[in-house]
Amino acid sequence: MPFPEPATEERLRDEVRELARELIRIDTSNPPGRESIAAEFIAGYLAEAGVEAELAGPDPERMNLIARIEGAGEGPSLMLMAHTDVVPAPDADWTVPPFAGEVRDGRVYGRGAADMKGELASRIVAFAELARSGERPAGDVVLIAESDEERNTADVGMSWLVRERDDIRCDYALNESGGMVLELAGGRRVVTISIGEKQAASLRLRFYGRAGHASVPAGADNVLARAAEAVRRLIAHDAPAELTPPIAAALDGLGAPSGDPAVAIEWASDQHPVLAGMVPAMTRMTITPTGLQTHEPANVIPPFADVICDCRALPGQGLDDVREQLDRALDGIAYELEPLEPLEGGTESPTDTPLYAICEEYVRERLPGAELLPIVSPGFTDSHWVREAHGTVAYGFAPVFSTPLAVYLDGMHGADEAIDVADLAEMTAFNLAAVRSLR
Repeated sequence: MPFPEPATEERLRDEVRELARELIRIDTSNPPGRESIAAEFIAGYLAEAGVEAELAGPDPERMNLIARIEGAGEGPSLMLMAHTDVVPAPDADWTVPPFAGEVRDGRVYGRGAADMKGELASRIVAFAELARSGERPAGDVVLIAESDEERNTADVGMSWLVRERDDIRCDYALNESGGMVLELAGGRRVVTISIGEKQAASLRLRFYGRAGHASVPAGADNVLARAAEAVRRLIAHDAPAELTPPIAAALDGLGAPSGDPAVAIEWASDQHPVLAGMVPAMTRMTITPTGLQTHEPANVIPPFADVICDCRALPGQGLDDVREQLDRALDGIAYELEPLEPLEGGTESPTDTPLYAICEEYVRERLPGAELLPIVSPGFTDSHWVREAHGTVAYGFAPVFSTPLAVYLDGMHGADEAIDVADLAEMTAFNLAAVRSLR
């Protein structure tokens, strides 16, 4: 089908721009979240489009929104999903108020503009437009605006929904983590689509020394020296690269040389600055120190110190693999490992599906000559929950064709988060194309 130019859809462009601004103005920083305010606002917006939405969840302050447009026949069902929470926004480095939703030079600024209230707004507007048009999609279209994605520690968001609300089960889902245009070194253009993700967990590594008075440090067994050396080694350690089938397919799609995985990874990393960070992270376990804790006052040499780590493991790896990498990195340093949460994630979806073909066709029509590039996201998204619980084929895809990647990526979890209004319109057009084309 010919896809409409979003620039000609002035009404939808203005609508998604203003909705994104309104959502940004609702401070849903997690912690503490308080996403119910956003869910109630979205429910009111959908009511004006003639759609009745439901708020569901175990915490009255952290509710999820569920809305449905029933399909006309036996076509596949599609979930449009996006989270309502955002990371906190300390405003020291911002040049605009983080929760004002300001527009400057065709770009919306504010916490969540890129991750992911802009994308959420595009899904809501597409869903509402479908409802207003009176069209009946081939299968049900379910809109989910879920809470607690950024931390996923309270079990009030998608982890709760897939366990308690089996009625939201869908054949397909669209979520975050794809849609970026990469201009490769050889002149090719590719657009990313996330088909899977790594596992994620937090770890506590405990190191022991001997307590003492800080006023007489000579000869003391100060555990902080051991913890500092452990941090240095963990930062320097590279786990062995492994090419899972989706990762191997992604490298092949880039045109990487076959044979030696190390050569393929190095070649792929050289094709684009974004790939320089993404490809190594896609292909190996990472254990990254993110915090150091002791439990004594300043005048006491502590008896132990904890190093908190973020762990991202490849699909199929487990806690034994994590221990193996820790033993390699910390050889000679005694430690105790405590997982602060289990490894979650590591799910993948196939690419030989009608929804993947719709994404390919959209890219071909909107960016002639560009190719869709399947990737495994180094991060964790709520796509994992629907894949694991329901066998849903979930893709991360929302076209970002206008916003410079430095602006788009640096703003996520950083200062001056922003997205071009043109991309909000592009995402809306894509979501409408997907719900109207899926058969």
